[in-house]
Amino acid sequence: MILASTPFWMLPASGLAALAYLLGALAGARLSDQNVRRLMWLAWASHAVALLGLLAGPVRFGFAPALSVTAWLVVTAYGIERHLFPQLKARWAMGVLGAAAVLLAWVFPGNLLSSLASPWLPLHWALGLSAYGMFAAAVVHAWMMTRTEHDIRQGHEADSGLPLLTLERLTFRFVSAGFMLLTATLVAGALFGEALYGQGHGRWHWDHKTVFALLSWLTFAVLLIGRNQWGWRGRRAVRVLYIGAGLLLLSYAGSRFVLEILLGRAG
Repeated sequence: MILASTPFWMLPASGLAALAYLLGALAGARLSDQNVRRLMWLAWASHAVALLGLLAGPVRFGFAPALSVTAWLVVTAYGIERHLFPQLKARWAMGVLGAAAVLLAWVFPGNLLSSLASPWLPLHWALGLSAYGMFAAAVVHAWMMTRTEHDIRQGHEADSGLPLLTLERLTFRFVSAGFMLLTATLVAGALFGEALYGQGHGRWHWDHKTVFALLSWLTFAVLLIGRNQWGWRGRRAVRVLYIGAGLLLLSYAGSRFVLEILLGRAG
């Protein structure tokens, strides 16, 4: 039933994106670096077209499109980083992440949004999704940092292609950017909640989304303070990052998943 409601124009773009992502991830060792880059850019562009398809005509959104936008932002960050650090090796992770996100959004395209309470609401969503993307990129880099540290301890060459300190620095740059975006999202919701979501919403709407978002903000604040004041790094910093990212995932995507899939409600 959910699949039947998927906009027909998403199928070719989503299929092409998923195929290109998977080919770039699985066949990367058999192809030249230039051809793999072309595949990843084809996947990135097709992914963008699939996302824009959700905004054409009746607008749809939900937990899966939110995750798909997040994955697209992570792939975008990876593409930029590849220009700065050509030795970066995360193609397999990007391919699998992108393909999974595209297919998930195709199967679960979200609910129709009949109207928006405010023309500023899309900007509020954009801030929140950008925060999702930055923290997701931080999680990917933290994962690579953990693998690199393990490789160093085992005396092996690092799979990521980047030095450990470079990965650590990039990880916290993404955390800092995500924290600023998340702060802006929460401040906008607190100050302009009624203007954004309509009458009766109030400045603070204490639902699961708000509670988990605030808990994640506090977790990331503790992480940044611990980093700056006490020099947190390595496994301790990564664990706190994972906790904050998990709470943030539960805030919007998690609450929407429960509403759309488990409860079958559009609200």
